[in-house]
Amino acid sequence: MRSDEFYMHRALEQAKLALAAGEVPIGAVVIDADGEVIGHGYNRPIATHDPTAHAEVQALREAAARRANYRLEGCSLFVTLEPCLMCTGALIHARIRRLVYAVAEPKGGMAESRANLFAQPWFNHRVAVDSGVLAAPAKRLLKDFFQQRRSEP
Repeated sequence: MRSDEFYMHRALEQAKLALAAGEVPIGAVVIDADGEVIGHGYNRPIATHDPTAHAEVQALREAAARRANYRLEGCSLFVTLEPCLMCTGALIHARIRRLVYAVAEPKGGMAESRANLFAQPWFNHRVAVDSGVLAAPAKRLLKDFFQQRRSEP
């Protein structure tokens, strides 16, 4: 199995696709238990006119389609920003085994920053969480994007 950094680099590649498309640069990949990337995604809510088109959801959709099963047991998701409420819920419903994210989201992160939804007793599935993997390049992408946005008329 390859390192967490290897897979986070794949997520960063997806984030750069979002950036090139004028979307918030967030990218995600899903890997199976053997370490194969089975789902890719980047933020696309603007282009698709879809508020659910977050990077995590895009990657989960592709992985589920490849497996022909919405349950992604044994799989891990790597994403460049801590997931929001919607995406955290999607990870639970998909039965993702492990979440690895690069940058914390203090305003809306629901894996650890604002809340830890994975630890709530009413859910029958737990997701292991690791954070901070390649945080510097992921943070730089986000910072540069928002600086550019603020400087536009």
